[in-house]
Amino acid sequence: MELRHLRTFETVARTLSITRAAKELHYAQSSVSDQIQSLERELEVNLLDRSQRQIRLTPQGAVLSEYTAKIFNLLEEARFAISRPSTELAVGALETVSVHLLPAVLARHRSLYPQARVRVGQNNRGALYQAVRRGDLDLCLTFGEPPPDASLRSETLVKEPLVVIVPSKHALADRGRAGLAELLGEPFLATEKGCGFREMFDDAFGAVATKEPIAEVASIGTLSACVAAGMGCALLPWISVRAQADRGEVAVVEIEGTDLHTTVTMAWLNRNSTNPNLQDFQTVLRQQLDS
Repeated sequence: MELRHLRTFETVARTLSITRAAKELHYAQSSVSDQIQSLERELEVNLLDRSQRQIRLTPQGAVLSEYTAKIFNLLEEARFAISRPSTELAVGALETVSVHLLPAVLARHRSLYPQARVRVGQNNRGALYQAVRRGDLDLCLTFGEPPPDASLRSETLVKEPLVVIVPSKHALADRGRAGLAELLGEPFLATEKGCGFREMFDDAFGAVATKEPIAEVASIGTLSACVAAGMGCALLPWISVRAQADRGEVAVVEIEGTDLHTTVTMAWLNRNSTNPNLQDFQTVLRQQLDS
């Protein structure tokens, strides 16, 4: 079977129209018909039912359509695999994950695979998933579940508790625990709407009452610095505030009676699953988080 004949059949099967397929492929309609007939003669089956005004796939045509989709997906995977240097891996992450989780992973990966080159970028959640879909990133690391997309695969790496941070001299600092109802009376800062951290804030307090932040801050680092300066409180993943808490700049308050948490998730393209460089990095990532 010639590849161009399969491409023509795939287009006809998808559009169910000789005319639309010819226009899409920049062929004459007679050329499209000739290629389909050539394929039918080679396979000794009818692939199209031409008895109605609109063509339909025969049962054999439907089977071949499934296989052609797999064939061209594999071809796209091959192009993707050779489009960048074989030792390069592109990883993207949220700022918090990049700062607090990736350095140890990258160091460990470097020690095990010194020839591999990892390119790391930071962006917001939506932009990271778009970059993975385009093939600009091999892997992205975010908080929470990925958006539904059949082209993506994902894996939850670790469960991350959500905690409230308060100024170090706050009345709740020594207690270390408080209920949601009590926290409602405290001034809170949050990130801007549309940010994953803001969604965590709204979800946490939305079950009790509508809680509007006294200020919106774009950067997580600035947000926690404002808390340290005494401006208010904030709800953040433990990973993002652990260092500040250890230094005594802020105090951590656990929320009583709840299991508020998020997850660190890695996502990648289905077609990139067999990339050995990606698999090596994923293995290191899992091992580092388990240690």
